[in-house]
Amino acid sequence: MENTQLITTQPTILGLDIAKDKVDCALLRLGKVKSKVIQNSPQGFAELAAWLERHDVHLIHACCEATGVYWEAVALFLFEAGHHVSVVNPAQIHAFGQSRLQRNKTDGIDAALIAAFCDTSHPPLWQPPPLEERSLQAMIRDLQTLQDMQRAESNRLLVAHASVKHRIQRHLDWLAAEIARLEQDIDQHIDQYPELKSRRALLTSVPGIGKRLSSWFLVMLGNGQRFNTSKQAVAFTGLSPRLWQSGSSVRSKTRISKVGSGSLRRLLYMPAVSAYAKLDIYQPFIQRLKLAGKPPKVIIVAIMRKLVAIAQAVLKANKPFDKNIYQKACLL
Repeated sequence: MENTQLITTQPTILGLDIAKDKVDCALLRLGKVKSKVIQNSPQGFAELAAWLERHDVHLIHACCEATGVYWEAVALFLFEAGHHVSVVNPAQIHAFGQSRLQRNKTDGIDAALIAAFCDTSHPPLWQPPPLEERSLQAMIRDLQTLQDMQRAESNRLLVAHASVKHRIQRHLDWLAAEIARLEQDIDQHIDQYPELKSRRALLTSVPGIGKRLSSWFLVMLGNGQRFNTSKQAVAFTGLSPRLWQSGSSVRSKTRISKVGSGSLRRLLYMPAVSAYAKLDIYQPFIQRLKLAGKPPKVIIVAIMRKLVAIAQAVLKANKPFDKNIYQKACLL
């Protein structure tokens, strides 16, 4: 979704290479780059604002990579200050660097490369989700962290010495209680916002999408307007097929791109397995793939794509799932 602020002057390009503790900044003006390193903190952001003011820069188009969560604070700071912000896939910057035959790599060089990409490619502008969606995203990330810890501790318990098993079990009991409490908090958070509650109802009308998966879709897809098509939403998750062939000698096996959220792909796997085994509505699609000689694992990944595509479609249309509609659209 694009920032709808009116552009009254041509913005100055600012490339940002963002790490956990610092941000390398590259200000591109008249073909020359001015560099600065700030802390990835509110104090550092204030220093950046003062630096821009000293250079008589009042409107910037900042560009950064969507790397983890480290970019979010500075992007939000700049957006709220009235600047334009673009957040791009790191693969785009990598490909741009290769196209320029860039051989060296430092944080400062990367910041300048991002500035050059922004100047030549004019990436779409980013707009932060509403506060209630950002809060939901934070809770879901916290839940994911706790569940990762729970899996790690469960695996450790299987091979632990008897003298420490009781301590690991206590930790597992605590994690289970915290996960249950956080899942309840997520449900209550969604229920207190009519828009989020309405979207969840749309998502859970889709066979195979339950409460947990719908919470992730609420964060990823928003109101369904972030992507123009279901194919774009599927590509965002990294589930789109990746072909690699050239001439008659180079013909690699087709795989998914994996350019997207690995966490969401992991979360989609079990609902897709359940749909493969139990949900009649997907059986015609499954049988077509079986007749084409596709193995079960490939079919399950195809169902994962279907779940994303249909979730995007119901949100964009703002209508509950209707089997007849999605059969006609070839999504079933």
